[in-house]
Amino acid sequence: MIRLTAETDEDWWEVEALYDLCFAPGREALSSYRLRDGVPSVSGLSMVARDAENILAGAIRYWPVKVGEQDVLLLGPVAVHPTHQGEGLGGFLIRESLAVAVPLGWERVLLVGDAPYYGKFGFQKLDGVVMPPPTNPNRVLGFELVSGAWTSVRGEVVSVAHS
Repeated sequence: MIRLTAETDEDWWEVEALYDLCFAPGREALSSYRLRDGVPSVSGLSMVARDAENILAGAIRYWPVKVGEQDVLLLGPVAVHPTHQGEGLGGFLIRESLAVAVPLGWERVLLVGDAPYYGKFGFQKLDGVVMPPPTNPNRVLGFELVSGAWTSVRGEVVSVAHS
């Protein structure tokens, strides 16, 4: 039985340890991390999944960014502990958190990731949306929480701390 809750300040170090376990060293050097510097994650959307023993099984975080003048959610990272991989927990975290984003007033989501995996959840390659280098443009994917939300949204992705 997996229990999904909003991430709290008390979860922070445990989530960071999970990300360290699941991702390569130097993950914080990625361009998406520069967009997060000095910006808190989106309250209520950044979530943790715990198993029946209350052990962290997975986590997902979202960050506010801007593309042009538009507010955008930056999804990532999402990680699942190796002992729970292959159970569909990553997809569960993505689907459940996206469902929460809609009533919070968000319209569009951006991520940098593998199109074959994230395409299963409705993410598509974005044209004209530019992540800071070095980011492969084919990995810049978007999802519309509201129909047409990405229509004519173009430009550089910037931190809300610098916009």
